[in-house]
Amino acid sequence: MRARKPLIERYTLPEMGSVWSEQAKFQSWLDVEIAATEANCRLGRVPQDALDTIKAKADFSVERILEIEAEVRHDVIAFLTNVNEHVGDAGRHIHVGMTSSDVLDTGLALQLKRSVALLRQELDALADALRALAREHKATEMIGRSHAIHGEPITFGFKLAGWLAETERNRSRLARLEEEVAVGQISGAMGTYANTDPQVEAITCEILGLTPDTASTQVISRDRHADYVQTLALVGASLDRFATEIRNLQRTDVLEVEENFAKGQKGSSAMPHKRNPIRSERISGLARVLRSYVVAALENVALWHERDISHSSTERMMLPDCSVTLHFMLREMTSVVKGLGVYPDNMRRNMNVYGGVVFSQRVLLALVGTGMSREEAYRIVQRNAHTAWNHEGGDFRANLEADADVISRLSTNQLADCFSTELHQANLGVIWERLGI
Repeated sequence: MRARKPLIERYTLPEMGSVWSEQAKFQSWLDVEIAATEANCRLGRVPQDALDTIKAKADFSVERILEIEAEVRHDVIAFLTNVNEHVGDAGRHIHVGMTSSDVLDTGLALQLKRSVALLRQELDALADALRALAREHKATEMIGRSHAIHGEPITFGFKLAGWLAETERNRSRLARLEEEVAVGQISGAMGTYANTDPQVEAITCEILGLTPDTASTQVISRDRHADYVQTLALVGASLDRFATEIRNLQRTDVLEVEENFAKGQKGSSAMPHKRNPIRSERISGLARVLRSYVVAALENVALWHERDISHSSTERMMLPDCSVTLHFMLREMTSVVKGLGVYPDNMRRNMNVYGGVVFSQRVLLALVGTGMSREEAYRIVQRNAHTAWNHEGGDFRANLEADADVISRLSTNQLADCFSTELHQANLGVIWERLGI
């Protein structure tokens, strides 16, 4: 038997893949066993020479563990058998007063902690990339859209500021999560410490950089692991939002931004002209995978009594896959942001289509400011806007300039002021300051 490869090897980057390898899993178990043995030694329950022997000789082979497991049908027993093959008689001091879950769950906590640390690194890099691009385009005018319909002018930097703010919230979520999952237990069967000492747990967790669980059963409660999966899925949902926006803005009829198209890259097997947003599409697709695991993670919370293993098979797939998937997505999104093509001319063109109908609110307010009723002003402005909308050569501003109801109220300069974008940028400084842009 061979150790399984990652289920999604295509999207597994080396750093995160190593955290969730079979080698890393068994190494985390060994770290737990050695730390617990050292704790017992500090408390005078294991001879120092035995601990020294264990530290010097303790080792394992993935292939050998799997070979033993095929016979005994118990992964922890197989692991311990293989370790004892290396340490000899000193092995009797390993796993004293412990149950399998002490090893499994505490070892898993080490993997989860390392995983979150890597995710935080990638999220930091994404935040830096977004901040740099937002700073570059603070004043790059574009149209804002609601219901996918042109609304009013914004800037591309403003759009990116929203992405950055969400990313900062996700950074806070991962910082909290790193503490939430860094919890271990050495409490024995049922979690009652009947055959071990709470001090062993405390010392073991101190050595490993973990916090003892407040009140475990025979397993650490799975709400923590559900929190892990839900948080990763939430971060993935943010990336999906960013990617979806890029995909929409790259449409041929919009083309305000565009993913970097590498030299030698092909867009279509049949249509040589194609330049597809494949990386953003990939991110959106992988976000769906993350969300699909949330239900399984929540269902894992309700275990029978003090322990069953219905969660185990799910977690063997779910936790590695969620971790490597989000890690890849973050790396991919950072690369997309850094290489993003931004087309200000297209943004201005799209914003001013049909003679600037998107400035209708400013004209409405200007007319109301002259004493005209809001209802009457709305009727006049809408009439001129809809005459321009979706008509070849439609020109909202020209319509207004030829409308007696408008020019009798607004001077040429007053009307021109309605088509300025300065007002739409005047108060954005507060956002730049909040985000350090």
